[in-house]
Amino acid sequence: MSDDQTPADSKLTSSKRRWAAEGKFLTGRISRPETERLPPGQHLVKNWPVLDLGQQPVISTDSWRLEVRGLIETPLTLTWADFQAIEQSTGVSDIHCVTTWSRYDNNWLGVSTRDLLDRAMPKPEAAYVMLTSYDGYTTNLPLADFAAEDAILATSWEGLPLTPDHGGPMRLVVPHLYFWKSAKWLRRIELLAADEAGFWEKNGYHMCGDPWREQRYSDD
Repeated sequence: MSDDQTPADSKLTSSKRRWAAEGKFLTGRISRPETERLPPGQHLVKNWPVLDLGQQPVISTDSWRLEVRGLIETPLTLTWADFQAIEQSTGVSDIHCVTTWSRYDNNWLGVSTRDLLDRAMPKPEAAYVMLTSYDGYTTNLPLADFAAEDAILATSWEGLPLTPDHGGPMRLVVPHLYFWKSAKWLRRIELLAADEAGFWEKNGYHMCGDPWREQRYSDD
């Protein structure tokens, strides 16, 4: 292909142009100086505390599946091999838990949420995401937050496979929200037109969960 030629249009390029025109994945977030790295009410820890609903499902990579459904052009059911075949991404980000602890500089490996969305092709009316885990846990977030530049479907932490107690073999990591939004043991991603409450959101937690606004509970 010569330098003055451009690739032919495809569903992917057309979709990305539409997302750009609509500002689909713009959250309005701004970068913060180092002095504002720790959200209000948080304290730093060196370890990674384990929090869950009281059960930790053990899912083999042979039986693992990830479904992507809802308002998308291409429904997906990915095996572990399918998921590993998607371009792998790395990232370094902080964790902020609603229970007031934060941990800096976590190293992740996995699939960027944007790369997954490139395959699923969200429809124009898609605006929210509902996440469902293998233990039955659910949580909701805007599509723009799910598609944040540093959001990743992580399979590795600090150079090692993600352990079951931390959501392995794969969990979502959305660094700019409280960590209950980063579902462990992720099984299904569903794109929706309207917001719906997940497990903790039905039980008094905030629908958005921005740590810098201390959106911990529904009346915050």
